[in-house]
Amino acid sequence: MNILFLCTGNSCRSILGEATFNYLAPAGWKAMSAGSKPAGYVHPRSLALLAREGISTEGYHSKSWENLPATPDIVISVCGNAADETCPAYLGPVLRSHWGVEDPAHATGTDEEIDAAFMKAYRILRARIEAFLALPLETLKHDKPALKLAMDKIATIVV
Repeated sequence: MNILFLCTGNSCRSILGEATFNYLAPAGWKAMSAGSKPAGYVHPRSLALLAREGISTEGYHSKSWENLPATPDIVISVCGNAADETCPAYLGPVLRSHWGVEDPAHATGTDEEIDAAFMKAYRILRARIEAFLALPLETLKHDKPALKLAMDKIATIVV
């Protein structure tokens, strides 16, 4: 099963989701990420955070949803609910869920405050990914309505 973490810029949240999912996922499950308007770079704080967490950053880069390496089975949008942020809608015939997370790239303040915003986004995504991976996935992948319901419930997890 291929999971697509989708946002606008593909520089922070979707990369954190992709890398964390691939780090934790069982065989047969693979994540990718993309953006509708890719930034063209991965935010250095995202890469530093992943490295501190022991998650490989090799091969991750900002990319467009028009150049995916595989067709996704599930699309998880991760754009937050900020007033000026519109999350792209993937138009293929896939299962969709919205796991909104505020964009740490817009965080301001001291280095510690900005790092804390990145860590908060990572912790929320990791908790949701762990909850997803704890589901009876072999059963649910054949029951799309139940999987969608479970994924939408996971979207409410905050840490």
